[in-house]
Amino acid sequence: MRRIAFVAALLFTAAPALAGGLTLEQIMASPDWIGQPVENPYWSVDGHNLYYSLKRDGDPVRDLYHVNAAGGTGTRLDPAAMAQAEGPAVYDRSHTHAAFILHGDVFLVDLASGRRMQVTRSPQPESSPQFSADGRTLQFRDGNDWYGYDLASGITSPTAILKFADDPQAQQPDALERQQLALFSTLREMKADRDARHARQQALDVADPGRAPQPFWLGDKVKAVDTELSPDGRWMLVVTEPAHRDDGKAPGVIHYVTDSGYTEVQKARDYVGRNDPAPQSLLLLDLSAHKVWPLATNTLPGIKDDPLKAIRDQTIAALEKAGHGDEAKALKAPAVRPVTIASEGSGGGIVWSDDGNQAAVQLRAIDNKDRWIASVDFASHALVPQDRLHDGAWINWSFNDFGWLKDGRTLWYLSEASGWSRLYVKPLDGKAKALIDNSRFEVSQPQLSEDGQWFYVLANKLAPYSYDVYRLPSGGGPLTRVTQYEGVDGFTLSPDGSRLAVLHSAPYLLSQLAVQDAAGGAPRELTDTMKSAYTAQPWIQPQFVEVPSSHGAGVVYAKYYGPADETDAPDSRPAVIFVHGAGYLQDVSKQETYYIREQMFQNLLVQQGYVVLDMDYRGSAGYGRDWRDAIYRKMGHPELEDLLDGKAWLVQHHGVDPKRVGIYGGSYGGFMTEMALLRAPGQFAAGAALRPPADWATYNHEYTSNILNDPQLDPEAYKASSPIEYAQNLQDPLLIEHGLIDDNVMASDSIRLYQRFVELHKKNFWISLYPLERHDFEHADDWYDEYRRIDELFDTYVKRRGA
Repeated sequence: MRRIAFVAALLFTAAPALAGGLTLEQIMASPDWIGQPVENPYWSVDGHNLYYSLKRDGDPVRDLYHVNAAGGTGTRLDPAAMAQAEGPAVYDRSHTHAAFILHGDVFLVDLASGRRMQVTRSPQPESSPQFSADGRTLQFRDGNDWYGYDLASGITSPTAILKFADDPQAQQPDALERQQLALFSTLREMKADRDARHARQQALDVADPGRAPQPFWLGDKVKAVDTELSPDGRWMLVVTEPAHRDDGKAPGVIHYVTDSGYTEVQKARDYVGRNDPAPQSLLLLDLSAHKVWPLATNTLPGIKDDPLKAIRDQTIAALEKAGHGDEAKALKAPAVRPVTIASEGSGGGIVWSDDGNQAAVQLRAIDNKDRWIASVDFASHALVPQDRLHDGAWINWSFNDFGWLKDGRTLWYLSEASGWSRLYVKPLDGKAKALIDNSRFEVSQPQLSEDGQWFYVLANKLAPYSYDVYRLPSGGGPLTRVTQYEGVDGFTLSPDGSRLAVLHSAPYLLSQLAVQDAAGGAPRELTDTMKSAYTAQPWIQPQFVEVPSSHGAGVVYAKYYGPADETDAPDSRPAVIFVHGAGYLQDVSKQETYYIREQMFQNLLVQQGYVVLDMDYRGSAGYGRDWRDAIYRKMGHPELEDLLDGKAWLVQHHGVDPKRVGIYGGSYGGFMTEMALLRAPGQFAAGAALRPPADWATYNHEYTSNILNDPQLDPEAYKASSPIEYAQNLQDPLLIEHGLIDDNVMASDSIRLYQRFVELHKKNFWISLYPLERHDFEHADDWYDEYRRIDELFDTYVKRRGA
């Protein structure tokens, strides 16, 4: 009978309205009615103006805008004006010239005269413009190929030609070829002619700098992942990986509603542990001497250790005991741990000093336990270790910025070595020094001023949820607060270093652009892209609260949504706990939330008589390494403890009925909703899990292996962390909602869990599938249907429970 009542509620419950007349249907409509956040601001070449992007209403196209940094109204650039726009600029060391990329082509500007010249006009996009150390050449790349534009002659030429094949001239004849040459004089003459022409060509190439360079033959066993050219044009570093690897078996995403009318299958990403990242290697190319040296990694400290030895030995022993000897052999530790160098989003890369005399390389172990920064010794053609960051859990995918001070001999980098992201400097032959001592806050987005005197950073020094720009001397000294927003999203220095362009936001304010002096002072607001239909609503400002942990974690920061006046609140009222996604994400902050619609839904719930709590449970960003690492090998366990503490806090401080608390969230929040209902049955009256990972063994490698290792190596971590392993515990109503073409968390996760519930004869579980949605829902009808069901679930099983 309860199921029948719930279905009836789904069909007939009317959408409630806020005090301002806003309905659920309005909340879940296209967010264009709210306004648009300012995106990707950058300075004009002369530093007088700023460019930024705004999404158009009604479609995903981003328009480019232009505004005077001294104040004024932003102007949208039409196609004709776009032709005269600029891109984010780079400058030569003397600030004589600037360069930028516009519509994929390279442009050069003479700063004294303002003369602008288009350097390339090609169908393929160029990128990464940089000036040579002497300022005579503008360097840029096309894919992994680098070119140099000579400012004096106007000639563009490749700086190096990379051939991923064997040098045909260097191949030694085999036995049959030797026999042929021995037998036939004509073949010997032809070969001698070829050798003579090749020798002549080599001599001309060496003697005449006006010719294209000789190719580097790097063999067919590898392919380029990244290339980086030194500013002096002498050296190139090439990151390679094996050219031929088995991509492994990938799952398919089935599209049922298609333009063609036929069911279509899309190949999706691999499962974790089924196709580990390719090991990468590093080559050093001397472009002047035309020589190649491999840069070995076996001298990096700890590279031959096995940080997973205890887990490995236990798993191998279990496999051997079960008679799975081949699987046990496959888990043997490598003699030298493989690394990645160019790893998008998770640390890695190459940085040259301004003069091109030094290079720094950041490497990361594929097992996720170590990050190294090494310099390159060009005389001995070797890597020189400068810093090792080890984490017994996993190295963060954030806080991996690094670079050189202006002296070209001192490295700077971020590190969590102290437990918090801090900024360090290290001379090549000296000891590392923390520029900020004893800090228990996060430092990110470091930017070195043009004169090299200051670092500007984003930090949550005032409180974990309060972000502003700070600055400190590059040699060390006091950390000074520059902005006063408590909700800075990002910033960029002006070309002369005197001003900051600041993106800032607030809980009901999308990112806006302001300018202020780099030393501090009053900002000038340059944009207001919010719409009155949204700003006129009586939104509930979240209260930032500290929930005591009963498990030794200190306090858990949270946002509390409740009525403005709680003096007449009922003694026993319903509540909802919202669980943010991504795991490592911070939603308790004074910046705008990623969850704009969900925040409006929290308002709607309060109007209906609920109170709402949104917690930064353990594993969330913003609280240091130990908070992040707490979930290692046990996802869903410390977080659930924190959520239960949140529930207890609501009961104690806000008169919440412990039997009338609902829970919901999407992605990681959906995972936690399932873990809450399945690992703590009876604690929550109902839960709604949106696009939830139900079995971590079917999620992607980059995220999951960090926290749980590989499933073949650490099966117990996956068993402890996956909701499907606790399916037998379901007793509270659970609504699962999933996009059918989700290629991040596949819908098969939810469908497999649903089948487990069917086989276990469970009751009060439902699944709602959306044929045209991926992981991030895009269509207003689906958003509305999704939250209508959530609202009615809570109304039936939370609010009315016991009524």
